[in-house]
Amino acid sequence: MLIDHAAEFDVRDYLRKEMMPHFLCPGCGHGIALRALLWALHDLGIDKDRLAVVSGIGCAGRLSAYIDANTFHVTHGRPLAYATGLALARPDLHVVVISGDGDCLAIGGNHLIHACRRNLKLTCLMLNNEVYGMTGGQVSPTTPETLLTTTTPHGNTEPHFDACALAAAAGAGFVGREVTLNVPKLKELIREGLTHPGFAFVEIMSDCTEIFGRKNNLGSSPEMMMRQKSELRPTAYRDTVDMPFRPNHLPTGILARNYRPEYGASYRQATAMQGGAPR
Repeated sequence: MLIDHAAEFDVRDYLRKEMMPHFLCPGCGHGIALRALLWALHDLGIDKDRLAVVSGIGCAGRLSAYIDANTFHVTHGRPLAYATGLALARPDLHVVVISGDGDCLAIGGNHLIHACRRNLKLTCLMLNNEVYGMTGGQVSPTTPETLLTTTTPHGNTEPHFDACALAAAAGAGFVGREVTLNVPKLKELIREGLTHPGFAFVEIMSDCTEIFGRKNNLGSSPEMMMRQKSELRPTAYRDTVDMPFRPNHLPTGILARNYRPEYGASYRQATAMQGGAPR
């Protein structure tokens, strides 16, 4: 079905309806993140046949199955590795990675660092709900200190990652963060990432009501969402958000942007200078 991108956005135009109902828990923020992505794709007029979505293992990894496009559900921690090969081989595609905080920062942390370093044209959405939600609620690299998980019954004692600071330090061309409460802002941030001529990393602060919220007495999903709202604090530069996501304030919006050479173009240019296609 051809989509009229001038028409009003209808999320159903971008979903595999035969995959419904989805498996997400009531109140999960991941569905909001998916809607924001599809809304951004609609705004940009990106043809579904030119869209490739790669995801790994976990609650976030399941989202690619619901998108009516070219989708790949790959091994744990490896979506950026698969996406790198795809983006190099098919620079005509819009390649998007959907990954969770465990998938992207733990077993996939090395791939993230080098994807940022290379600056290949693709967009990585890291949905951060601060826990391994699908496999039982274990501690993740983004779980705040002192909070409870299945594997930290007395409270987490490890310091957590600031994923955006890591991505910026590793050289990502575009780095941003937003909460699921602010859907229009989240859509605009994803849109900016999709149009950036290099590697774009977008951290989406989601919420896990059933596993993380319940164990830490953070309330129902509406209460967790309202806590996002009550703790958004305007500054001279951007909004900030803290608990339930972090014990310290974290900035949202576009956090870093640079326009250094894109890896795919540099690689193809170097190959052409050597007299042919890579073997």
